[in-house]
Amino acid sequence: MKGRNYAIIVAAGQGKRMGTSVSKQYLMLGDKPVVVHALQAFDEQPVIEAMVLVVAPSDVEHVKNDIVRKYGFKKPVLVVEGGQERQQSVYNGLKALVRFEDVDIVVIHDGVRPFVTGQMIQDSICAADKYGAAVVGVPVKDTIKKVDGQQFVVCTPARSELWQVQTPQAFKYHLIWEAHEKALQDGFCGTDDAILVERLGHPVKMVMGSYCNIKITTREDLILAREFIAGGLV
Repeated sequence: MKGRNYAIIVAAGQGKRMGTSVSKQYLMLGDKPVVVHALQAFDEQPVIEAMVLVVAPSDVEHVKNDIVRKYGFKKPVLVVEGGQERQQSVYNGLKALVRFEDVDIVVIHDGVRPFVTGQMIQDSICAADKYGAAVVGVPVKDTIKKVDGQQFVVCTPARSELWQVQTPQAFKYHLIWEAHEKALQDGFCGTDDAILVERLGHPVKMVMGSYCNIKITTREDLILAREFIAGGLV
């Protein structure tokens, strides 16, 4: 890989489904907040130059003092304000990377996925270096049904063709920038970054992740995450 790789960690959500006064990314998981687990995973990777941490505007000072300074990351961590939607937050993170002139690949990760591994990060970067765009995911275990507006089954897609998408998602910087610019112009809002690249007609490579690479959204997810740690699965 000739260029340099940077990470955008998205942690601007309010976590309303968690039902707690503290946003889910700042809840304690083991001996540190959820988002710190994710940050440390990227901080420990030699292939990552620096990280952009995108947070809610009201959290910027708290994060600078109680997360970045407190946990003493080895690599630079830029804290930037997020937007109303995740897509806007990622776009803000991409704009923050403009200060670096050597950005080749951008790895985008949810700050509430604490169990990302170095292997996932490296594999996604290698795939993005080769194909331009890559997403981590796992094959679905359950049969999936597509339904109509009245909840009647329309079809049953072949399970062998279905993957559950996770993060990290890695892209050539110029490609993901173009994809976000196009989405902004069209007024399109996607549920992940890969769909924005797909809209350009560019292929996206799937990379194997882990069933432990969960996204902490509800109380049940937090309980499961703590069980993973207690059971030595992560």
